[in-house]
Amino acid sequence: MSYLKLTEPFLRDLTHSKEKEILLVNELGAYCSTTVCTCNTRKYHGLLAVPQPKLDDQWHVLLASLDESVLTADSGFSLAVHEYPGVHFPEGQQYLQAMIYETTPRWVYEMDGLRLEKELVLSKKENRLLIRYYLAEAKRTVKLQLRPFLAYRNAHTLRQVAPHNDAVAKALNNGIEFTMFPQYEPLFFQHSKKGTFVTTPDWYHNLEYQKEKERGYEYTESLFVPGFFEFSLKKGEELIFNIGLRETNPRILKRDFQKEKNAWHTLTNFEDCLINASEQFIMRQNERTVVVAGWPWFGPWGRDTFIALPGLTLTTNKTGLFKGIIDSAVRDLKRGLFPNVQTSYNSVDAPLWFIWALQQYAYHTNNLAGVWQEYSSYVRSILENYRDGTDFNIKARDNGLIWAGDSNYAVTWMDAIIDGYPVTPRLGMPVEVNALWFNAICFSLEASEAANDTDFIKNWDMYPDKIESAFIDTFWNEGKGYLADYADDSGAHWEIRPNQIFAVSLPYSPLRADMEEAVIQMIEKELLTPRGLRTLSPSDPAYIGSYGGDQPARDKAYHQGTVWPWLLGHYAEACLKVRGKSAAKQIEKLYKGLEPTVVECALGTIPEVYSGDAPHKPGGAIAQAWSVAEALRTKQLLNLYKTSKPQRKQRKTTKVKELQD
Repeated sequence: MSYLKLTEPFLRDLTHSKEKEILLVNELGAYCSTTVCTCNTRKYHGLLAVPQPKLDDQWHVLLASLDESVLTADSGFSLAVHEYPGVHFPEGQQYLQAMIYETTPRWVYEMDGLRLEKELVLSKKENRLLIRYYLAEAKRTVKLQLRPFLAYRNAHTLRQVAPHNDAVAKALNNGIEFTMFPQYEPLFFQHSKKGTFVTTPDWYHNLEYQKEKERGYEYTESLFVPGFFEFSLKKGEELIFNIGLRETNPRILKRDFQKEKNAWHTLTNFEDCLINASEQFIMRQNERTVVVAGWPWFGPWGRDTFIALPGLTLTTNKTGLFKGIIDSAVRDLKRGLFPNVQTSYNSVDAPLWFIWALQQYAYHTNNLAGVWQEYSSYVRSILENYRDGTDFNIKARDNGLIWAGDSNYAVTWMDAIIDGYPVTPRLGMPVEVNALWFNAICFSLEASEAANDTDFIKNWDMYPDKIESAFIDTFWNEGKGYLADYADDSGAHWEIRPNQIFAVSLPYSPLRADMEEAVIQMIEKELLTPRGLRTLSPSDPAYIGSYGGDQPARDKAYHQGTVWPWLLGHYAEACLKVRGKSAAKQIEKLYKGLEPTVVECALGTIPEVYSGDAPHKPGGAIAQAWSVAEALRTKQLLNLYKTSKPQRKQRKTTKVKELQD
């Protein structure tokens, strides 16, 4: 039985089937995405969306959809689904029998004794989509018509009618080459069996995208149809239809389809889905390897890259890939900071997560000395700039804790801004930043000792004790039994948020064991859900339990109660580290409880966020890198626990003279 399979009643009910999506991504960053009923509900949806380096570094939807019609001697069946004002037309979902996602997504249509199967394969290493049509049942020969709906636009925008005087359809061997606008690359439509292309250029107006309407954006566009392809098919025949950015040999399209299909994972269980999904975030861009933070609208983000990287790579032993991405990232380090988005360096935690990622890599490869020797210059730059002061008022105070931010920027991961002001102002000393700072220094001392780097130890060995004492004095309250979320000159701020979990989960913690247990208990009482940790306690007057609506509404809720799945990884690590064997069953149950996430939004992956209130409706990006990464890392932590209990890192003072001797 197929692991990811949807059947007739669900698929034919557009209320439900329009809520489930598919996402295919290749190594070059091209993607294919739509809903399981094939009705596009987002401006980002399209059968082929590709980067266009001549224009920008963003994605452009070239082929929005390919509408199929099956014609018999006395009937016609339109298999497509589009939404127009107040109506869906055509209503091809009424013929859907099943949608199965094994290695690739496959749809099964049944109508009047006909059974047609459609299967999509996105090439892994080339920007091309191959579609296989197979006529499994038919009493007589039928005609199959395919109409390409072209958008040719940035994925963040919408297409309206535009002059296309330069649009040219050039005949090819079994196909056409079509160029709609000269600044774009042409599309090559080719097919494995003979057919005809009939030129009938026309614009289709007022197509609506439900999700964009819900999100408060413009949601109506016009798409251009240059004509249609027509083929004859009889029972048992197949057609491979290829859409790509270069001409190919139509004689080998059947072979190409199978070869490209074999390159992808077969999805038979939850872990298969996670491993397959993890590869969708790795992209080659401008001769670099980067991590896409989330599909379909996020690009490479610094913070997300370093948080997600160990889960996306080390859990599947892809150490070379880890190193390639890290080596690409360090090119951008300036004044101890990494860019979070493009050239914006406004992330206080990204550099500290970089050190954490290196720490995971060093432990995974059992090569502390080697990692330090190769990357210590970058680590030193980060630590020294944070100690002495860098951009965005990032600087260590006299007590050793890091202060960061100003009133116009949100420099932690809780970074939503409305009208120029942070929704979650955390100007001052954020608890997770200082937990990361403590861990970064302790790990650097551990690695430098392994590499016999006495100069570094001499300069930094006094800091952990100082920071540990200040951390407890600043953030801990014995009566409350949990950590403050941040502190400023007016004192500590006691909103119950998940940021305190990092003071427990990170390999080096500034807390005593009893404090760690108290933090975990508070997280469980106020923030833990089956889908992740809430970003604010429901008991807080500022809590917002539903994530949705327009941009301001979503931004208000983003870190004010909304659930983030990626936080479960650190909650799991904290529990296993502090509670040991008694936590294993609980964490295993929590991990298995994540399995429904791979069918709740986009099939086979995990979304960005969920509403804080039950039933925890999914929201945000349909596939998020750190959501998938931390699920994989949770599984790895459980596997490691079965062979050896995770150890709490105990920092010891290093005597420089002993190393010199």
